[in-house]
Amino acid sequence: MRNTTKLKILLQKYRITLDMDVDGQFTMLLTDKDTGSVFELEGKSYSIVIAKAYSHLLRVLKYPLEYQ
Repeated sequence: MRNTTKLKILLQKYRITLDMDVDGQFTMLLTDKDTGSVFELEGKSYSIVIAKAYSHLLRVLKYPLEYQ
């Protein structure tokens, strides 16, 4: 699945803040639109961060009570 497709799916559930430090490390904050809970991800590339965020979303959808 392409990163743009994953991003569209993520944006349906989360507000996303994406940042990069001077060393090129990406940080993504996922803020749930319903509960307001925040989850932070880090990776060395945009693709890695998007993949981690998408995996997190799938876990949340599979086990919703663990992530509230």
